[in-house]
Amino acid sequence: MNTAALFQPFSYKNLQLKNRMVMAPMTRAQSPDGVPTSEVAAYYARRAGAEVGLILSEGTVINRPASKNMKDIPDFHGEAALHAWQKVIDGVHAQNGKMGPQIWHVGNTPIAGSPYPGIPMESPESMSVADIEDTIQQFANAARAAKALGFDCLELHGAHGYLIDQFFWQGTNNRTDEYGGKSIAARNRFAVAVIKAVRAAVGEDFTIIIRLSQWKQQDYTSRIATTPQEMEEWLVPMKEAGVDIFHCSQRRFWEPEFEGSDLNFAGWAKKITGQPTITVGSVGLKGDFLGSFSGQGSEKSDLTELLRRLEREDFDLVAIGRAILADPLWVQKIKEGKTEELNDFSAASMGILY
Repeated sequence: MNTAALFQPFSYKNLQLKNRMVMAPMTRAQSPDGVPTSEVAAYYARRAGAEVGLILSEGTVINRPASKNMKDIPDFHGEAALHAWQKVIDGVHAQNGKMGPQIWHVGNTPIAGSPYPGIPMESPESMSVADIEDTIQQFANAARAAKALGFDCLELHGAHGYLIDQFFWQGTNNRTDEYGGKSIAARNRFAVAVIKAVRAAVGEDFTIIIRLSQWKQQDYTSRIATTPQEMEEWLVPMKEAGVDIFHCSQRRFWEPEFEGSDLNFAGWAKKITGQPTITVGSVGLKGDFLGSFSGQGSEKSDLTELLRRLEREDFDLVAIGRAILADPLWVQKIKEGKTEELNDFSAASMGILY
């Protein structure tokens, strides 16, 4: 198997990567009261030192009430958390790595015990216009902090049923003001406002990524765009607002997005917007993320189909999640052809900072 396509450099604006391999964001919830520890810093540095082209952090939260659903998810605001993130990015850079924080607000997600007793979770339905405007500002503040700390890019989490995605999706956005509506273009307005505010905060040359999905944790069969035309209505305004790279999440990267073409989500996003895209979803494993919790997904798969699509230039970058969580040397072993030495993934890996 010739993996050379995975190890070509990638360059876009300020972002200069040695290869096409991205560590996908994966919630670890091991930052006590929102402050990353030295173990968290070492976890990221290990991957930076093992040939990962770009590291995207676990989801980090903005300064809004109930913006996270577990108290040990890291913050991206406040002196203590930002000081800790400075150590993280310094450690990654010491290993010649590149990294961006993923910035999010979980929205009204199901939780077992709110980390903020007495404070209701926020959702498109519950937020006032003043709440929305402050949330937009807090995304911008977090983005400004990311650039000031020396991160190489940032990612906005607009997928998987979290707050930005809740505004996109007709199933969760029932607003009748300017932040809601029956069309995708109308429901895009919150995301577009966030992107514009973030772009203003970081300047033109700093790379902004947004992670998107059709599926939700609440509904695996849901769709925002059911046709290429609807996808254009969805994605192009975000490109025009300032998104540089679309990170297109699927449960299985090889599944076609629309009938009549084998292009996946990332392939269609690149075709429609002309922007670089990241594909993600069960890379290196036969089962998907959700199945891994019931004992599925530990079996490794080869990369033939992934390489076929990358060589065809369907997408530009490849994000690896569970496989690289279980084995910090995953990219290095792929580069050296040592696939027989790859660690197996198990659900227990989710709870370990390996």
